[in-house]
Amino acid sequence: MSNQYPIGTPGTPWSDEQKQAWYQQQQRQRSYHTDVARRVNALSNICVVEEYGVLAYDADNYPLFALKNKNYNPAHATILITGGVHGYETSGVLGALAFVERFIEQFSDQYNFLILPCISPWGFETINRWNPDAIDPNRSFYKDSPAPESKLAMAYVSAYEGDIIAHIDLHETTDTDNSEFRPALAARDGKENHNWNIPDGFYLVGHTQKPEPEFQKVIIDEVQKVTHIADADENGQLIGVDLAQFGVINYDGTKLGLCMGMTDAPFVTTTEVYPDSTNTTPTECIDGQVASILGVLAFLENRN
Repeated sequence: MSNQYPIGTPGTPWSDEQKQAWYQQQQRQRSYHTDVARRVNALSNICVVEEYGVLAYDADNYPLFALKNKNYNPAHATILITGGVHGYETSGVLGALAFVERFIEQFSDQYNFLILPCISPWGFETINRWNPDAIDPNRSFYKDSPAPESKLAMAYVSAYEGDIIAHIDLHETTDTDNSEFRPALAARDGKENHNWNIPDGFYLVGHTQKPEPEFQKVIIDEVQKVTHIADADENGQLIGVDLAQFGVINYDGTKLGLCMGMTDAPFVTTTEVYPDSTNTTPTECIDGQVASILGVLAFLENRN
């Protein structure tokens, strides 16, 4: 087995004991309360801050926050923005918050906004893809989800009364996908690991059931103003998937239990930034996430 993981036996899925061994290896590397919760609460002057649940991990409580524009207008469509489904994907969390800080007031007279900036706070602190039970929240957006991160987010969004017209889920693809997370996934499931070619640049993952190529293109065009777009590899693919158009591949978000598949919104996408590129910076990655949201708004404006 390539990239053999230090926990488990090749070809044999992890037992609960091995999942616990993995959990015991995880360490906090940053503070959700300082880096996210404090920043969220500071935004109460420009938007509504709601707590939609609490995760109790490590004898600590992680409050889960949603941000909404003030003066909700039922006549306006809603844009759903999610970040931090994979807690280690930093620019997704910070990009969602940056959009609120810079732009939410500018667009609140046209749209309602529902923003869940950090769905997986334990993953944010430990810089992890999984939750403490070795479950990937971004494969768990389905009925009776085993991941409380996904279950609480779905319940909150489902109870929302507005008409969600678009959903953008902010992610990253990093070098640790190959060095840590894919080998861990293969070990957990007792399968052989096959790393993928990590694209150098920004790209989008649309939904095969509603690909909306023009929607994806407008976002790519907007992001290209602030950071570079990933080129396809020698097989015409990104992460092993055929290119649908420049900078865009498609997954069946509903079948795979992805966050982008949790609503009936007609326009959905998942962003992917490559923060380990020598051609970018952390600030540029955040700006790319913000630009992707502005691309959603540009598409909707031209559509009206």
